[in-house]
Amino acid sequence: MHQPAPRTATSTSKESASSTASPFRTAQTRPSCCCCTASRRPRTSTAACSTGSPPATGSSPPDHPGSGHTEAPAGYTYTFDRLADLTEGFVRALGLTRFALYVFDFGAPVGFRVAERNPEWIAGLIVQNGNAYADGLSDAAIELLSQRPDMPGAEQRVRAELTLDAVRAQYVTGVPDQALVAPDGWTLDHHFLERPGRRDAQAALLFDYHTNVESYDRWQAWLRKHTPPALIVWGEHDPFFTEAGARAYLRDLPDAELHLFGTGHFALETHVAEIAPLVAAFLDRTQ
Repeated sequence: MHQPAPRTATSTSKESASSTASPFRTAQTRPSCCCCTASRRPRTSTAACSTGSPPATGSSPPDHPGSGHTEAPAGYTYTFDRLADLTEGFVRALGLTRFALYVFDFGAPVGFRVAERNPEWIAGLIVQNGNAYADGLSDAAIELLSQRPDMPGAEQRVRAELTLDAVRAQYVTGVPDQALVAPDGWTLDHHFLERPGRRDAQAALLFDYHTNVESYDRWQAWLRKHTPPALIVWGEHDPFFTEAGARAYLRDLPDAELHLFGTGHFALETHVAEIAPLVAAFLDRTQ
């Protein structure tokens, strides 16, 4: 798969986007969909936000520090607050002032932090297996996220999620026909995990994930206060973020549009043809 050359931007926000070299894709001069996606690869979310005839929107999905082609400076502290600082700087550097926010997986807590700080930016919210409710945490997720660095065996438990077999399982668990999932996803993820320091970065973020759970009440209050138009698309067999987490959004956003798909965590790997038109229609209604 072609990877674009890195582009560096500067910013006056809390953390400058120029403090890392972050490649991104943009289909228009001023994109109208900003993607906060999974920790290692934004490919399929870009496809979902850029489908249409003509394309419904531009999209800007940055690689977060510790993932993809982004190079973080030595000594970078990997927390979700820091990722949000950088993403906020990235948005300011692009000059974006109003857009639909696409959140998925690790990108959801990043996106909600950015939205909480800048509610005027958010024209709409697209949620794809991006959890913000205790209801949506599976037993497996609760067990993993309960780990702390000072607990015996915690380091080994967290790093067990970063092996090739574990990454592949994230892609294929809950998928009725595993042949539908292209192997380039987990092999590319594993390639990036093999880069120096990447497993350390991902382990640090897993240990920090409890700060997101602790923020759920605040983010839910934000949803109730600002009531952004919302599209929720969800792989209902996700082993980490359950169907209940998708339905929970309707408590705070009763007018949200909800679509469940019989697949796993990476719903776009198997259902991009169904989800992309929903995203395009949603953006047409909210831009």
